[in-house]
Amino acid sequence: MKEFMDDNFLLENKTAIDLYHNYAKNMPIFDFHNHLSVKEIYEDINLPGITYAWLGFDHYKWRLMRANGVDESYITGNKDDYSKFEKWASTVPYTFNNPIYHWTHLELSRYFGINETLSLKNSKEIYDICNQKLSQKDFSIRKLIEKMNIYALCTTDDPIDDLKYHKGLKEDGYKVKVLPTFRPDKAISIHKDTFINYVNELSKVVGYQIESYQQLEEALIDRIMYFHEVGARFADHGLDEIFYLESSIEEVNEIFKKAMNNQSLTIDEIRKYQGRLQNTLAKKYHELNWTLQIHIGALRNNSSRNFYGIGPDSGYDSINDGFVAKELSKLLDSLDVSNQLPKTIIYCLNAKDNEVIASMINNFQDGKIIGKIQFGPAWWFNDTKHGMIEHFNVLSSMGLISRFVGMLTDSRSFLSFTRHEYFRRIICNEIGKVVEKGEYPNDMEFLGSMVQDICFNNIKKYTNI
Repeated sequence: MKEFMDDNFLLENKTAIDLYHNYAKNMPIFDFHNHLSVKEIYEDINLPGITYAWLGFDHYKWRLMRANGVDESYITGNKDDYSKFEKWASTVPYTFNNPIYHWTHLELSRYFGINETLSLKNSKEIYDICNQKLSQKDFSIRKLIEKMNIYALCTTDDPIDDLKYHKGLKEDGYKVKVLPTFRPDKAISIHKDTFINYVNELSKVVGYQIESYQQLEEALIDRIMYFHEVGARFADHGLDEIFYLESSIEEVNEIFKKAMNNQSLTIDEIRKYQGRLQNTLAKKYHELNWTLQIHIGALRNNSSRNFYGIGPDSGYDSINDGFVAKELSKLLDSLDVSNQLPKTIIYCLNAKDNEVIASMINNFQDGKIIGKIQFGPAWWFNDTKHGMIEHFNVLSSMGLISRFVGMLTDSRSFLSFTRHEYFRRIICNEIGKVVEKGEYPNDMEFLGSMVQDICFNNIKKYTNI
């Protein structure tokens, strides 16, 4: 029996061990999608404790604590920090075969040098050690980032954001590239009750009242150019569902006016508005050589009681089961037909769509940019050992896993970069299994370079950052 999380954790064969330790392990990290606080990076604060670091924003943990019968007062409520940590520690042993069990212990080991397994028995000891270390100068947020060999990270930012902290980091000469990502979801979501207020907020930022659809486009393109000047090279569209329907500018202008007058819209009106706006924005991304990320398939805020009681992003989201192929194809084709489709990374939350996305991306490769259209890494509920293996198998079966742009954290935690190690071990093991079954030559020079490309080189070349 193997020891828990030894040096060869998740590596089941000789080829995998060689690939991980000699090729993957020491590659830099390019975390091209996360939800980290750039303000905290700029201020270089020390995290106020392990409870904040682990439980302050982590809806993955919150969901498991609720499932384990932990009262909300210990999760998002007003209980003291140690009481909350103790409830998490008492939950950890029950997270058998869940990636959070592995993530928890990778973080304890790689950041804090703690190789014990967390439980109620040692919760106070581990709590004290972590808090003592987090208070030290060499555990400030920038030091935590540097400790993990981060080359670049891309935050997720609203078009109305002034990006002052990104600019401040650049002025400081901070050696890690911290770049903004343009996330216009609130402008795209015309059907939501936040739309009117958002348009008014955007009006204040651009300095003129947005009274027509054309002015909305103009305002968003103004913000794209501002983001570009600050260093943005990614946009991200979080689409619960893909909507696309051809429309004229006159039609969409009337739809915009209806929404601003708080009138209800039909599903086809929403499809026309979202299709046209995304087409316009994507053409600008193409012009600027940005990469568009499309996240598909979340069913958000399922518990209305807790949405109104606690708020959004509190762990009450799940997987949607809608159809995606036809609408996604129409959106991509509307850009490809004029040769204005930007580099695009597509993520799906429902694993039933893995084959759909893997087959879709090769419809729109252009033969010029290597891997121009990408099947993004296993996302959110798929961000597991099982999910990563499924993604590997589908992409390698239908496309070029060798040109895959690799992993990201999609996290709000500054301790989450160990997820790259988790991914690297799994990908090395899957490649090793193929080789050791005699299904691919044992050409370690090529295999090693392929692993390094997936870990880091592909995304660096793809973005030219």
